[in-house]
Amino acid sequence: MAGRIEKAINNIGLAGRIRYSYIIVLAPIIAFMGFCLVTLWNQNLRYDRVIDAAGRASSFSLDFKNDFDYETYLVIVESKSFEDSQLRSMLSEATLVVDSLSQDVELRSDNERRLEDIRKYLRNLGIYTDRIEANLKAGDRYEDNIEIWENDVQIVTALVRETILQFIYYEIQDMQNVRNEMNEFYAKVFSYAVLASVVIGFLVILISYSVSQSITRPVRELSKVTEQVARGDLSVRANANVGAEIGVLGRSLNEMIDQINKLLEQVKGEQESLRKAELELLQSQINPHFLYNTLDTIVWLAEAGDRAQVVNMVGSLSDFFRTSLGQGREVVTIRDELKHVMSYLEIQQVRYQDILEYSVNVPEELYESSIPKITLQPLVENALYHGIKNKRGKGKIVITGVRESNCIYLYIEDNGIGMKKERLAQINQCINSDNITADKDKGQDDRGGEIFGLSNVNERIRLKFGTRYGIHLDSVYGEGTKVTVLLPF
Repeated sequence: MAGRIEKAINNIGLAGRIRYSYIIVLAPIIAFMGFCLVTLWNQNLRYDRVIDAAGRASSFSLDFKNDFDYETYLVIVESKSFEDSQLRSMLSEATLVVDSLSQDVELRSDNERRLEDIRKYLRNLGIYTDRIEANLKAGDRYEDNIEIWENDVQIVTALVRETILQFIYYEIQDMQNVRNEMNEFYAKVFSYAVLASVVIGFLVILISYSVSQSITRPVRELSKVTEQVARGDLSVRANANVGAEIGVLGRSLNEMIDQINKLLEQVKGEQESLRKAELELLQSQINPHFLYNTLDTIVWLAEAGDRAQVVNMVGSLSDFFRTSLGQGREVVTIRDELKHVMSYLEIQQVRYQDILEYSVNVPEELYESSIPKITLQPLVENALYHGIKNKRGKGKIVITGVRESNCIYLYIEDNGIGMKKERLAQINQCINSDNITADKDKGQDDRGGEIFGLSNVNERIRLKFGTRYGIHLDSVYGEGTKVTVLLPF
């Protein structure tokens, strides 16, 4: 049950949250105002009842006793005939006033009883006046009428006056009580209003903070996720489950990140396949070029009748291509790679015996380590064609290797012409670029192939072992060049 409620709350949209927060804030205010209005209404009704009762009671003549007693006396002494007297009308008016006091008015129980007593007194007065009238018609009944007047009429009118005064007194007292209660109520309302204002103010602050946090917190989380994605971290995911719109946005963001990951993997795979294809194409272009030159040398030696050199050249060429093919392998041991480069150097020494010397000094502990196939040969070829051939006198190529910690350093050094600083910086920048084809385009002079071959070697090392590894060139113009190959051990 609690889980369903929490889920329902989380699915409420931002607009719904704001509306519900208004309702939560306004509900206690409306309830308090309703309570105050209902209480004031009831108090006003009660006060109006008391005022109305007192007003109606005040319409009852307080001189009723004197007027009625005097009017009766005038009738008894025959100063006024019964028909001309106001006795009947005075009783009727008094009865109407008493009846009006109980109509549409809720009276105290004791005042209801007093009104009933007044009605009884007025009925008795009516009986007494009837007797006086009868005595007057019978004649010679003066003493009887005087007795009725003194012992009955005056006593009953006194009771009427006393009872009506008691009625007015208690109504006024009730009015005072109502007024006191209203004053107390106003004081309580003021106290409750102050307390309610504090509670409602705290509630408004709490709800506004909670609602704003429920809106801004998931937005900030989504913002952090987008910032991490912008920095390249595609492992993050949005966990915003608060609010319908935020939930949809979070799920859409996660789907977008998943799609980006899939596209990146697809692009990486395509790029790697493209690079492999480019590298294999380059490799296929290198071998025929070297083959043509070597075959020309063999033909030249055969024509010169140097059978021993021809046999050596053919043997070295056979070893060279056997290692180049490598049964389709892309990674070979350093032992095989050194055998391959030595076959190449033996062939080239025959061609350039007047200007080329070489030596290989790599510790045997490194022989079984891995290296991409055809890594050293292009570097040695560059040293020969772009270094030694461009310098007068005999040149030398030296291949050495050392191990430091978990890394292998292979050095290809030549004492050729070297490079100027600007050219060296250009080559180092190009071979570490991510686009080999672009590197070739950068080589606008006749040495563009040099950059392309070096980039080829560097890129194959990085593809196999990671971007930490690769090649780096150091050169001094007029002294020579040193290529460093960094490999994992």
